[in-house]
Formats: sequence, C-alpha cells, structure tokens
Amino acid sequence: MRITILLGGTSAERDVSLASGLRIAEALRGRRHGVVLLDPARGVITPEDEQAMRAAGVLHPAPPPLEALRKISRSAMLPSLGTLPEVRDAEMVFLALHGGEGEDGTIQAMLDLARVPYTGSGHLASALAMDKDLSKQLFRAAGVATADWAMTGYRAGPIPDAQQLVAALGLPIVVKPSKQGSTVGLTIVREASALAAAVADAALYDDEVMIERFVPGRELTVAILGGDALPVGEIIPKHEIYDYHCKYTAGMAREEFPARLPPEVTMEAQRQARRAFAALKLDGYARIDFRLTERNELFCLEANTLPGMTEFSLVPQAAAAAGMDFGALCERIVQLALTRTAGGT
Repeated sequence: MRITILLGGTSAERDVSLASGLRIAEALRGRRHGVVLLDPARGVITPEDEQAMRAAGVLHPAPPPLEALRKISRSAMLPSLGTLPEVRDAEMVFLALHGGEGEDGTIQAMLDLARVPYTGSGHLASALAMDKDLSKQLFRAAGVATADWAMTGYRAGPIPDAQQLVAALGLPIVVKPSKQGSTVGLTIVREASALAAAVADAALYDDEVMIERFVPGRELTVAILGGDALPVGEIIPKHEIYDYHCKYTAGMAREEFPARLPPEVTMEAQRQARRAFAALKLDGYARIDFRLTERNELFCLEANTLPGMTEFSLVPQAAAAAGMDFGALCERIVQLALTRTAGGT
C-alpha cells in the first residue's frame, strides 16, 4: 500500500512527532508498504534527510525553546497540502502529528475535503479531544469523573480571583494550556501568589488556559484500539508528574503493563476509558489518561487522539502487553482507518 506519513508540523510537540513518524515508517516498511515522509510545515523528507535525522536523533530532554517554536510556526502548514501528489495519490495517510493543527482537526478536515483516507479520529472528534475544557464537559456528561476546573484566556475571560480559586479547588493547582500536549506549558502551583505567573507561562502556548484541581495519586493510562481497551498501564515518573523530560528521556520513568491493580479497578479504568472514547466520538485508536487516588477513585485527565509512538511511548507498550508488536500495531491502525473509510462510502 502507498502510505504517506505526516510528521513534524508546527506545534510544541514537533520533535516528538518526528520521532514517532520515523519509527512508524520503519515498521510499515517492514510490512512491505511503500512509505513517503511529509512534513506539513516544510515538505517532503528525502531519504537522505531521513537518514541524517535518524543518525542525529530528533528527541530532546525538553521541549523546543519558545523562540524556536515561533520560528517554526511562522512557516504555517502548507496551504497546498491536499493537492500534493504525496497526499493526493496516497492510499492512506498515517498521521504521526502531535498537537497544534496536526491533532486539532485542521489536517483531518483538509484530508476529508481531499477525500484521502487517514488514521485516527475524524475532524470533529479531534477538535473536541484537543480542547481540554470541552473534553471535560463531555466526560462529565457521560459519567466519567474528572477533576474540577476553571478557565481563563482570550475566550474564557480574565484570570479568576486567586483566593477564590484556592477556596474552590484547593492547593496545589495545575495550570496548563487548554490545547497542548506532552505537558508543554504546564505548572503545578502551590501558592496563590504564583498563579498569575503560571497562567502567563501557559498563555504563551495557547489562547485559553485551564486551572485544574490537582489529584494526588497514581498515574494510569488506557489505550483504546478499535473500541477495545488494552491492558492498563501505570507510569511511575522520577518527577512529581509525568512531564516532558520523564516522557522522552530514558530512565526518567518506569512503566508497568499491566499495572498492578485490583481486578475491579482494572475493569473500571477500562470501562471509563471506553466511555470517554465514545463521549468524544473518537475512532481508530486513542490513549485515555487517569489519576487513581488512595481510595481507588479514578479521575480522567484527558484523551490523546494521536498519542506518541516513540520508543518511550505508552500505546506501543500497552499493545506489547496484549501480545502485539509495533509493526502489528501500526498495521492494525491502518486497517482500522480502511474500515472506517469503507463504512463511510
């Protein structure tokens, strides 16, 4: 099959996307697919460029500096993307983009208009999942528990009074961009006086900022593949939270698949993950993240519609725990996209 992998892009998760895309390319070629790599911000990645990227490595222990991100974002997604032969003539587009226009439904809508099949969720579901505020509202409507929160920013209004927020949400408080991933721009606020600075930092990455009650406990994740919940995983980071450094640096986190949980907790986490997946109208595959308190209460953090596929990423580890190697996982994602396309015609 002729498969074009979209990777890179213009978001704060560009490096992670490049690493995911390179790994996916290797896996799909191993299953005899013809693969082309295309960066929507910069064009086709030649075999020579790909070789150089693999040799140099693309993942770094911290997100790119803000100034570097600004330089990337100035070259917006290629407006002619849907007309490029690498996209127009592809039998399948494998989306390895993370964050920004690659995961928020923009690219998905463009591919829908071009009538090119692609992996993952459609444009509406992608947009809903990317917006943490809307996601949490839909989770609650579906009976999926999630921590209390408030919003501020361009559309949500001014920063709420710090003392009122502390009274409502307690301390510490998590402050993060509403539409980012990989914990980019996230701060744990322990004093009310630090709230304004944390909001200002998050606002560098998004026009809306979420201020959320911090839920102490264990970090769990559930991958959904074709509507089925894979084994629940637990992440045990060296830092207090599973931040960018812990996610993409060897030795900074330990993952256990399956997680050591009572059977009833495992079943409940998988049930809530499936319910969250359905609430956002997701398709193909996704990763749903939770916090588990000492009282075995689950709180849904967010849904990731295009989760990482690097050597450190969680979905490949969940698939391996279910007996599926990385090549088989990528193939399954492609076949799910083909099934969705056939069902929509």
